[in-house]
Amino acid sequence: MTKFATFEETVSMIYRTLGKPKESYNGLQQTGVSFLGGYIAGIFCAIVSHPADVMVSKLNADRQLGESAMKAVSRIYGNIRFSGLWNGLPVRIVMLGTLTGFQWLIVPRPSDHRRTLA
Repeated sequence: MTKFATFEETVSMIYRTLGKPKESYNGLQQTGVSFLGGYIAGIFCAIVSHPADVMVSKLNADRQLGESAMKAVSRIYGNIRFSGLWNGLPVRIVMLGTLTGFQWLIVPRPSDHRRTLA
């Protein structure tokens, strides 16, 4: 949800900042805006999901036999603390930002659908 909501709002903000409606830009320029909006959405998505993903990875790797999930989470958090939940975030930002940016490059714009359906 974060990815899609952030993408839509970011693209709208980019066009507002540029000062002209989307339709006044050519296809390549619109594609560039889509990529940038996707990259920014990927950054937000990485930030939102990273702490939970770190904890799940640690839980899968470090859970002791017979230990409840909550006890393991508490023990792991005691070892890594809040700052440990953010280890590796810059790499994740580059990865998700790039993947999400390219994802929006391959999604056809609504105007493309009209051309192919007509």
